[in-house]
Parts: sequence; C-alpha cells; structure tokens
Amino acid sequence: MKIKPYGDTLNDGAVQVSFTLPMALSAKAIQAAKEIAKQMNLVDPSVVHSEVGGDNFSFFIVYGAVKAQVDVSKIKVVELKKTSKTKKEIENLIEEHLDRELVFVGASTGTDAHTVGIDAIMNMKGFDGHYGLERYAGIKAINLGSQVTNEDFVRIAREEKADVLLVSQTVTQKEVHLKNLIELVELLESEGLRKDVLLIAGGARITHELAKELGYDAGFGPGSYAEDVASFAVEEIIKRKGE
Repeated sequence: MKIKPYGDTLNDGAVQVSFTLPMALSAKAIQAAKEIAKQMNLVDPSVVHSEVGGDNFSFFIVYGAVKAQVDVSKIKVVELKKTSKTKKEIENLIEEHLDRELVFVGASTGTDAHTVGIDAIMNMKGFDGHYGLERYAGIKAINLGSQVTNEDFVRIAREEKADVLLVSQTVTQKEVHLKNLIELVELLESEGLRKDVLLIAGGARITHELAKELGYDAGFGPGSYAEDVASFAVEEIIKRKGE
C-alpha cells in the first residue's frame, strides 16, 4: 500500500517544514525561504510564519506539498519487542529467578548536560506516575548525572559490578551522540567488560535499530518509562542466566 503525507485531504502530500536563515527578517528573506522550499521540491510552498531569530537571523515555517510516496508493505524495521510488566511483576521476577540485587548504573555521558531522560528512568519519583528504578526492590540504581566521561562511566561500572548500563543522549548536534556511544562500546570491549553488562541507550533520537547497529543490546526512544527498561533488562538477564 502506497501512502503520502496527509494534510487536509487524503494523500494530498501536505507537509510543514521549519528552518532558520542567516539573514535579517525582510521581504527578501521571506522570498529566500520560499525559494529554498522550492529547491526542496515542495509544490506551491507558502511561508505561513516568519519571525526574528536573533541578530541577522530569521525563522520560518513553510507549508507545501510533496509528490513523494512510500510503499509501507516493503518497509522493514528492527523493533524491540516490549513486554512491559508492572513494577511489582518485575520485583517478583528478580526475587524468583535471581539470587542477588541487580545493579543499574546510568548517566548522560560525554558533554551531554541534560538529565531529564536519565532522571525519569532512574530517580525514585520517576516521571508521569511511573516510578523510577530507585524505588524498585531488588534493584540498586546508581544515577551518575550528566557530563560523565566514558572513562569514568566504565570505571564506576567495574567498581560497582554493574549488571546494566543505561546511557542517555540528548545533545545530538553534528552527530556527537553517535561518536560518544560508539566510543563507550569500544572502551567496554577494550576493558573486557562488554560481555558482562547489558548495555542500553536512550534518547530523543535513539531507536532500537540504531542502538543495535552501534553495538548496544537495546535502544529506548521517547515515551519509554522505567518499567519498559526494567522489563527488558530483567528478562534478558534471566534468559542469559539460563543459557
């Protein structure tokens, strides 16, 4: 089945794009935005919003239509099969199948200073009514915060005898998150720790497919909660124990 973007009517191809131009807001800047939209192959583009974005910068929102369509029957994606359990169910799994406390070490690594994501998963209060891992019986959750170097992260993982490493990446300009994620995998491998830990990445631009490509065991994007991460991690650890 082939589909196109939907705006006002089915398959009209309507889309909205936004961007900033390095020039002061003016009639010429608005026309420049429209010309760029045309070069993006938007049909009948219209600048519907413009505003000053700073000294000699302008921000635009442009409507238009695309001719592009996609056959969704031919799309193949790598998805993580979520089997989210409740907090109590996860605690029962740990008690019934494992004979020790599991250690989760998490951080926003590299130069990333954002902690909202890792805090939502780790901190006791959690997020949106979903308690974080610090509240789980049978789990020792160690939240290292932000701007943790990969070297320090690996050192602490070794000292704490971590079972699970949670890496949050929010800052993604110039693909810096990819370099940082790859560097961590390489460091764990060089230290001989990779096979001993469950390595999980999370963030706004993280998908399970991308995480697997980079050498991680799983990736969790927006809309994920502590129980999603814990369900995967605990079930995977139990599975590996039985192998």
